[in-house]
Amino acid sequence: MISLKPYLIRAIYDWIVDNNFTPYLLVNAEAEDVVVPRQYVQDGRIVLNLRPQAVHGLALGNQNIVFNARFGGKPMQVDVPTRAVLAIYAQENGKGMIFDEDEDGNGDDHTPPPAENAPAEPAPAKKRPALKVVK
Repeated sequence: MISLKPYLIRAIYDWIVDNNFTPYLLVNAEAEDVVVPRQYVQDGRIVLNLRPQAVHGLALGNQNIVFNARFGGKPMQVDVPTRAVLAIYAQENGKGMIFDEDEDGNGDDHTPPPAENAPAEPAPAKKRPALKVVK
């Protein structure tokens, strides 16, 4: 199953831009395959400005977020796997979404499939989904 995370990132990005706000992406810079300017990483994290005027060739894909930008006047291609995205929010009011740092980003709940011919057991009660309010 495809992760919901990249769809939420795209939707929130569109909402932020449609409201003339500045989209900020909080990234775990220590995650595997993250390509960001290391000189701006603080405590293993980096905040990236995704304002359309600040980036070129922005692609909000299902697996990666890729764009070109200038950092300290030097051009760089940034590549962030969606699993490394910790939050997307509007700089002006902080509205957006925080993602679970432990989520692997592929939609897999790590539950193995049932063995063939296994006796049917009642499924354990699942926790009810909850939404976090971000201020």
